[in-house]
Amino acid sequence: MNLNRKMTLLFGGIAVGTLVLLILISLYAFRSYSIASSTAHVRTAAEIVRVHLTEAMIQGVIDKREQFLNRLVEVQGLRTARVVRSSHVNEQFGAGMNREMNADEIEKLVLADGQPRYEIRDEAGDSVFRGTIPFAASSSGKPNCLQCHKVNEGTVLGAVTMELSLTELKAKALMTVTWISITMAMFAALSIVLARRLILPVGSTAQAVERAVQRALKGDFKGRVEKRTDDEIGQIASETNSLLAFLDDGLARISQRVVQLTGRTLRQDDNQLEVAIDMVNGLADASSFKQAIEEDETKSEIFDRFGRVLTDQFGVREFSIYETSGPKQLEPFMVDGVQGSPCRWCDPQILVRSDMCRAKRSGHTVDGLTQPGICYAFKQPEEAGETRRHYCVPIMQSGSVGSIVQLVVRESEAARFHAQVPYVNVYVREMAPVLEAKRLTETLRESSLRDAMTGLNNRRFLEEYVDTLVATARRRKTELAILVLDIDYFKMVNDTYGHDAGDAVLKSLAAVLRTSVRASDMVIRFGGEEFLIVLQETEAENALRVAENIRATVEGLKIQIGGAVLQKTISIGVAMFPEDSQTFWQAVKFADVALYRAKEDGRNRVVRFRPEMWEGHADSY
Repeated sequence: MNLNRKMTLLFGGIAVGTLVLLILISLYAFRSYSIASSTAHVRTAAEIVRVHLTEAMIQGVIDKREQFLNRLVEVQGLRTARVVRSSHVNEQFGAGMNREMNADEIEKLVLADGQPRYEIRDEAGDSVFRGTIPFAASSSGKPNCLQCHKVNEGTVLGAVTMELSLTELKAKALMTVTWISITMAMFAALSIVLARRLILPVGSTAQAVERAVQRALKGDFKGRVEKRTDDEIGQIASETNSLLAFLDDGLARISQRVVQLTGRTLRQDDNQLEVAIDMVNGLADASSFKQAIEEDETKSEIFDRFGRVLTDQFGVREFSIYETSGPKQLEPFMVDGVQGSPCRWCDPQILVRSDMCRAKRSGHTVDGLTQPGICYAFKQPEEAGETRRHYCVPIMQSGSVGSIVQLVVRESEAARFHAQVPYVNVYVREMAPVLEAKRLTETLRESSLRDAMTGLNNRRFLEEYVDTLVATARRRKTELAILVLDIDYFKMVNDTYGHDAGDAVLKSLAAVLRTSVRASDMVIRFGGEEFLIVLQETEAENALRVAENIRATVEGLKIQIGGAVLQKTISIGVAMFPEDSQTFWQAVKFADVALYRAKEDGRNRVVRFRPEMWEGHADSY
């Protein structure tokens, strides 16, 4: 029910209530007035009868009282007039007329207690007012009752009963009430009409505002409110229109910018307000995500955080993250939230032939949600059950694809998830520069820890890693074998054949060292032509055997330098940690001492450190 109808019903109810109340009050007032007026008339007529009877007795014409009563009835509105005598009068003056002797019940009560009685009754559709007034003996006045009647003061001598017709008075009252009702009804109707004219703009404006607000709640701010008056109601309409126009323009600009950021296309049936809120919330979450990953230390932490976002926020539990490894290979970094898992949602051939991956080959997003089968490399395992669809996003790094995010959803959820894809793309876009920065940082750090010419780790790497290395050895209670070696007469190579030849020799030696030890062992270019090897979990006997194998391999190595072939030898010093020293760097020094002993003993040999090599010669080293 709208406001206009409510106000109309309210005023109508007030008018009807007022009219009914007025009618009731008028009817009650007229009834009270009729009773009071009739009572006064009866009393007046009774007093006239009493005076007349008294005068008739004094003048001796009391026997003509019946004629007087009959003439009194001729008075308009007076139906009957009758006098009854009490027993005291009959005892003194004898019986009166028959009609004066037969008192009815009311008259008997009046004669008995001297109290007047009044009543209203209906007779054949006529309302009759009856009053019975007692005549009491009184000594006051001249002549007084006690002059003729031998009774006590206040004795009831008789009573007069009169009946008045109220029909005419009632008709006049009803007519008056009718005209009052008509007048009030007309006034009420006029008041309602005038009130509606005043309130109609309020109700219409309120309805228009309600409709505009309802449209706004659905994201449509183009509704407008018609201005009907120039007062405060019209001002409300104008201000509402201004507010809606401001919100419509602002929301349109916000949505446009957010669409540019997310890439999501708005549909006509979208609630622009809810979509804008969702988009802004999504961008805020993505911004918080970026701030978090900027403080992460490694790519592993970044991808782990991104995996939690996919699971917790987007409900994606099946996904893969691949990283490029060389120009033609991919490595699964994370599969279904687990790092290091094997490839599951693609043909394993993409790991060795990365061009089979459409996202890697094209560098563009692959939308398998709306285009099933677009990528032939996508395959789901037989135990997966319901058909899956995928969405792959390449992450560009330094102009090429560095990583690939593959999202996998059930076919029944593809449409729902497709609406969330723009937000996923925002996260990927925010993640890409951070990954690039981490990659560059790792590359820079790696370059600072690696020898550019030989590709081996450098001394700085050993300095950073030594604490971990020593702690691991002590925790496992194992030994570290330290081999310090350099090329015999290396300076002659540079002097004779040039520095390019010297570099070739160093590179060849580095290649031999890498292939002669395990992957867990460390090969370090310690400086110039000097190298250091750390063999983990190795006893002295095995360390000497490895060192001898390296020496022999280098001795038989032939290095092509231009038109010449070079063969070089190396000298190796071996020390054990913690057998020879409880301090790692001291053990390195002992291996260096053994190296110098190998050179002193003729070069091209392996020498195990012995304590006597250090005793008495510490200053010389």
